[in-house]
Amino acid sequence: MTEIQRLLTNALDQINRDERRDNRPRFSISFLRKHPWLFLTMYLGWFATLAVMLLSTTLAGSVWLLIILFILMNGFFFFDVSPRYRYEDIDVLDLRVCYNGEWYNTRYAPVSLIDNILNSTRVEEVQKAALRNMLARKGNLSFYDIFSLDKAISAAQPLSVGRDVAQTL
Repeated sequence: MTEIQRLLTNALDQINRDERRDNRPRFSISFLRKHPWLFLTMYLGWFATLAVMLLSTTLAGSVWLLIILFILMNGFFFFDVSPRYRYEDIDVLDLRVCYNGEWYNTRYAPVSLIDNILNSTRVEEVQKAALRNMLARKGNLSFYDIFSLDKAISAAQPLSVGRDVAQTL
């Protein structure tokens, strides 16, 4: 594990603790607060469907199914899940992106993480210079920006080792 990876992992662990990001569902009425008209429209649609079913001779016997399905599906709106941020998820495009979003591109890295990287003796000067350059250009850095520092150095190291071996042959 590189120093940047260790510092980045520690920062993500701290955010997960502070924001209670643990992948557990928690009861919340945030959907109702954020989308009150959608919630009202959903209930109006349910009552319209219930009325049609009660008036229909064919569907009147399966009203219980409508009620059970509505209760089950409606229950999902009252639970929020805060997904855990993980180093392994950075720059990975799979189904987790649909659930978590690309948080590593949209969320800014805390200033304490940047300071820890700049003050660390285990981080190479090349990485620190690149970090200062990015900071001067962008102002705020995302987690992906920090991740890319380590990725660039890791990708360059095997090439330099290969060149050294080729030069000795």
